[in-house]
Amino acid sequence: MKLKAAKLKAACAALCTTLLALCACTPEKQSEALNLDTLIVNGNVYAGKNQPASQVAIGVKGDRIVFVGDPEGQNLVAARTIDAAGKVVAPGLIDPHTHSLSDFTDLRDNGKNANLNYLTQGVTTVFNGNDGGGPIKTGDLIRSLNKRGLGTNTALFIGHGAVRRHVMGEENRHPTDAELDAMKALVAEAMEQGALGLSTGLFYVPGTFSDTAEVIELAKVAAEYGGIYESHIRDESSYNIGVVAAVQELLDIGKGANIPVHIAHIKALGVDVWGESAAIVDLVEKAQANGQVVTADQYPWNASSTRLHNAAVPSEVRAGGYEQYSKRLQDPELLPEIRAGIAENIRRRGGPESFLMVQGEVPEIIGKTLKELSEEQGKDPVTVVIENVLKGSVGIASFNMNEEDIGHFMVQPWVMTSSDGTDGHPRKYASFPRKYQNYVKDKGIISEQEFIYRSSGMVADTFKIADRGYLQEGYFADIVIIDTDNFRPVADFKNWNKLSEGVVYALVNGEVAIDNGKYTGTLAGKALRRAD
Repeated sequence: MKLKAAKLKAACAALCTTLLALCACTPEKQSEALNLDTLIVNGNVYAGKNQPASQVAIGVKGDRIVFVGDPEGQNLVAARTIDAAGKVVAPGLIDPHTHSLSDFTDLRDNGKNANLNYLTQGVTTVFNGNDGGGPIKTGDLIRSLNKRGLGTNTALFIGHGAVRRHVMGEENRHPTDAELDAMKALVAEAMEQGALGLSTGLFYVPGTFSDTAEVIELAKVAAEYGGIYESHIRDESSYNIGVVAAVQELLDIGKGANIPVHIAHIKALGVDVWGESAAIVDLVEKAQANGQVVTADQYPWNASSTRLHNAAVPSEVRAGGYEQYSKRLQDPELLPEIRAGIAENIRRRGGPESFLMVQGEVPEIIGKTLKELSEEQGKDPVTVVIENVLKGSVGIASFNMNEEDIGHFMVQPWVMTSSDGTDGHPRKYASFPRKYQNYVKDKGIISEQEFIYRSSGMVADTFKIADRGYLQEGYFADIVIIDTDNFRPVADFKNWNKLSEGVVYALVNGEVAIDNGKYTGTLAGKALRRAD
């Protein structure tokens, strides 16, 4: 009995020791802290999905989001806590169509690569190489941009126009077999180095000189690497084949190359095609029903922007570059036909009153419409166009869209937001807050939830941007906090380069770039590669 009692006593002692050890370590484990650089609390959080906002906390460590959830009962220790009460917390917005690369690479002004005009719109990632442009050495450019530092992230397309110009110049002809092979090799090299896909500008020289078959062959190369085909389509108006036929060409390219397709800055441009948004939407929806992947982006303005020569001078006249087309514009034998083409282009865009000179190498005409210049100078609009095209490059805002078409495109679930930002047009500084103010708050065409989803998760998924576009644990900490009561554009057509208001905080790769409405000077952005 004594032996049994002794054994029992020893067993009890061992059990107590074990229990005490467990009791001692459990509180220690429960109290283990999650150390954070930044903790965001009390905001209305849209995670990047097409879902309503929730009230969760977001924790950031380094360049990643490491906590998303209810902070109650969690041992979160943050170097800084941001109270986002009454404000929207969202993934950093992604703009799939910009022309900010010249700002990033302008060595005359090292401050430009802050991309502050986009940060103050809530945009933390921009795309470049759109409309068929951009450098052809994608890998070299990515390394160069990352070495310099960027205010926002950027991702790159390989531009068909740039590739064609490198191989063929600006000649109006089909490529030889050798030239086509050379172009394919350049596209393949860029895709291997991380390009998002192939971008074309089939309205512009030299892209306009290519046929559908050429583009399909190059798009097949992008498809082999899992890329996308993005296009400023051949005609957004009635310049050549018409906007509906141009959308059909894009769908044919996608089908022929077995590649997802994306319509850049979708629109019905000019009086001849107003109302054709319905036919375009019908074409896209039928293609989607047949299994094609089709998306588009749109900027929320009724004015487009381009160069005066692109808008007014027929493309065949512009073949071969400025030196050659300037001679044609002064050739008495060619001039009657050229003048007729320019007059027709002015008409289809809404007349001389719809052409506003906004930027460029002829400063004395900036801020005036073509109609005003014609009346002041006592010359017909065609003569004014020719004289100023010969003087230099002039940027215009062209008021050529109607609200019915804009709204019809905007409500489509496959249309995301973009800026197509260029100097001289307020869209470079104000597209996202303008869309929010005009079409979410004032008109209610789309919801706040849709506005954010179509500028974050939808864009990241469409273009294969890894670990961005969502507020999700393990994802990069690109985050914006927006005071939606004051999220508004300041820029307009008279003052096109005024920064927008309402973005209170912006984090880029975990670093605070906008702090209580002010830029911190950080350059935390990265040049991104397409996810495989």
